[in-house]
Amino acid sequence: MVLITLEGIDGCGKSTLFTSLQNSLSDTGTVFTREPGATWIGAQVRRAIAEEVDPITEALLFTADHAAHIESVIRPSLARGVPVISDRYTDSRYAYQWATLEGILPDPLAWLRMVHDGWTIPPDHTILIVLPVEVALSRKKEIGGKEHFEESSLLEKVQEHYLHLATEDPSRFLVVDGELGKEEMASLAERVIRDWCESSRSRRRR
Repeated sequence: MVLITLEGIDGCGKSTLFTSLQNSLSDTGTVFTREPGATWIGAQVRRAIAEEVDPITEALLFTADHAAHIESVIRPSLARGVPVISDRYTDSRYAYQWATLEGILPDPLAWLRMVHDGWTIPPDHTILIVLPVEVALSRKKEIGGKEHFEESSLLEKVQEHYLHLATEDPSRFLVVDGELGKEEMASLAERVIRDWCESSRSRRRR
């Protein structure tokens, strides 16, 4: 069927959109999932983030969670012919771990792609929400709590990395302004996702 991912820096509105889509697309049979968190390994990833383990360990834990997520959720759902929407997926790893591994590995993005090569399932479509970092951080401050990823300089790099990935694969990415109103963003996302799902069904019928 079709695998759709939602991406963006912390505080961009991605998780709010994810929750909205769960309601507006409830008639489609879509499987809604997330990384990390859909598998038991996700709990260990959260622990690693909280304890600020070294970046290579952290990256490999994220990758292990991704592998388990594919086998337990993504692959079975796609095999049943249902759409899947994931709140974060491989691009989060590429964008964030690329930033945290800079200065540790000579080419972090190439290393991350090599680690995933041959077994990951690439997304069919990705909605990337882009928002000024200072606005994203002000939103996170209102919510409370803070992870080590949520630093201005790091998020600037992460967003640059996301935009680099979108430039590499423009046919997959839909870049959305994170300063759109919640309802406007939700309506836009619902419309394009329904179009993507219908296009996927049409291709399967041929």
